[in-house]
Amino acid sequence: MQHFRHEGDPIANIILRSSLWARTQDPGPREGARPSPTALTASVPQCLTAPLPPIVYICLAMESLPLIVISGASGFLGRRVLDLLKSQYKLIAIDLRSQPESGVPKHPNISWHQFDICNEDALEAVCNDVHTNGDKIHSVIHLAAYYDFTGENHPEYQRTNLDGLRNMLEQCRLLKPKRFIFASSLAACEFPPPGQALTEESPPDGQHPYAESKRRGEEMLREYADDVPSAIIRFAAMYSDWCEYPPLFVFLETWLSNQWNSRILGGKGDSAVPYLHVRDGANFLRKVVEKADELERVVVLNASTNGAVTHQQLFEVATSYYYGQARKPIHIPKFLAGPGVVARDALGRLLGKRPFERPWMAKFIDLRLTADASHTQELLGWQPHPRLDILQRVPFLIENMKTDPVEWSRRNQEAMVVTLRPNLRIYRLLEAREDEIAVLFKGILVGERGQNPLSSYQALPADELDWHTKVIIHTLMTSVRNRQKGILMAYCRDVAELRCQQGFACEEVASALAALNHVCIEVLENIPDSGVTGKDLNDYITTTITFSIDQVQEIFEYLQEGEVAAPSFRYQDQLWRTHHRDTTPPTRELEQSENIPTRD
Repeated sequence: MQHFRHEGDPIANIILRSSLWARTQDPGPREGARPSPTALTASVPQCLTAPLPPIVYICLAMESLPLIVISGASGFLGRRVLDLLKSQYKLIAIDLRSQPESGVPKHPNISWHQFDICNEDALEAVCNDVHTNGDKIHSVIHLAAYYDFTGENHPEYQRTNLDGLRNMLEQCRLLKPKRFIFASSLAACEFPPPGQALTEESPPDGQHPYAESKRRGEEMLREYADDVPSAIIRFAAMYSDWCEYPPLFVFLETWLSNQWNSRILGGKGDSAVPYLHVRDGANFLRKVVEKADELERVVVLNASTNGAVTHQQLFEVATSYYYGQARKPIHIPKFLAGPGVVARDALGRLLGKRPFERPWMAKFIDLRLTADASHTQELLGWQPHPRLDILQRVPFLIENMKTDPVEWSRRNQEAMVVTLRPNLRIYRLLEAREDEIAVLFKGILVGERGQNPLSSYQALPADELDWHTKVIIHTLMTSVRNRQKGILMAYCRDVAELRCQQGFACEEVASALAALNHVCIEVLENIPDSGVTGKDLNDYITTTITFSIDQVQEIFEYLQEGEVAAPSFRYQDQLWRTHHRDTTPPTRELEQSENIPTRD
């Protein structure tokens, strides 16, 4: 004991203290009797009886925190939930976007995982790690979902809202959380008859595609009920002090403008939905987590205020604050408003810019989605803050719009973008065609496609070439997914240094990268209905690779003591492959010197 020096090592102190405590609990194999704590600690160094540094207690507390998995962690509600729970729980955050791109600050209790919940392998890997480490999952908060206001049956309703949900539930059979918390919506229900309200007993019988996906999601939770206890949360229309709810944003932008329709309200202005501030929404989820053990096996909860707020009420409050007095609206009868919406949409189609209002919305004019959340509020002991009521907050929204129009526009335009971002579409396509791209790319390097091989790559051992092919494709995919060209550029600098030491010519390394670009574009352009444009492919693949080629040239020039590498290999010469697929490259000599294959 006297030679065990660890005064500066708090972790060693913890281990030794645990060992001493254990010896007081169990009889030793030789002594046959339990030694007293006093006898054991009499000869212990003073450092073991002194208080531990505060950081050690913090680390120990972190280890004992309950674990929560949150999908859709970068979303409008997900970000707030992370911020609210991070001091009380260890959080596994899952999202398509990276943590820096999501604007979620680093925190020791947040473990960020960037992948698609439809990626079964990635999801299984994370859950297996949790299971292997012996961590007990307290809850899973499933916020990942697709929605839009087009009224069209987008494939993502099936893929993300249903296939992704099933993937999560399958993993929960292994993790066995206390509660699977599913974000549904009051919009999943049909509007109630006049004078009635939606309660927790109301069926999810809405007819539009989003409602249909939520109905089927709720049915799926009941299917898994024996293995996974769940809470179905039907949220009201959620907004913040920056708005960030597309219909409300469009209303305010129209009503507070000089446009011809700034005073027009459809029908009697009685169209109404309940609203919930995002802060109340985050607090609601915290309450559900805290009550996870007390709820029924499958429970439906309404996360909403009681009642509904009409367009007329919103119009009066908004114009009163903005203009100093409420403006008088012009009411367009429902039998005229419906055809008017259809006509505007048809004109927008012709002009290439459709309005936000779509024909499917016309049938809801003057209908009220009235909610009664009193049972939920009593069950959870939760109440929405009166201060955060939508009619109380509209002046705050307008003030933010007036004082910081750039941030107002940025936040709301981001909320309006409901389609999958081009980089994520390309990432998914690359992921789906990874094996095909690898085979074609490797074939070019070794000359299997009828072209001159790159001799240095041909001389590499087969396993090394396979590994190089896999790693560089994955690095490109990571760059595309994160919208960070620097990821591939940094990797290519390391590759260039290695290849230079191995005796590769700069032109060979640059040509290999150009060939990768060629193969990726060739494969992705031949996918029907991919949803990506030639410009998208150029922005995220060609430009990323050609910038990486520049890094290769720079490293070779440095290592070869200033010798100019591949003087004819230029960025602009690479663009022909994306934009001029049926033409020859700018110079035949350039292509032949680089050993890049021509298109058949």
